[in-house]
Amino acid sequence: MKVLKLVSLVALAATLVPSLLYLTGALSHDVVGWTAIVGTVAWFATAPLWMDRTPKVDDAEVQI
Repeated sequence: MKVLKLVSLVALAATLVPSLLYLTGALSHDVVGWTAIVGTVAWFATAPLWMDRTPKVDDAEVQI
């Protein structure tokens, strides 16, 4: 679980950091595009595996 969170965090950084480096002129547009694509695919592949999607409250316990 912790490995998946780490991979997701690195993938998220791979989508954000190159854009900032492009603003400073450190990276070319092609490099930013490819790292953003790879980071986005990695994020969407790993994030759902560790995020909790179960409801915190059972539907029967909810009062209307």
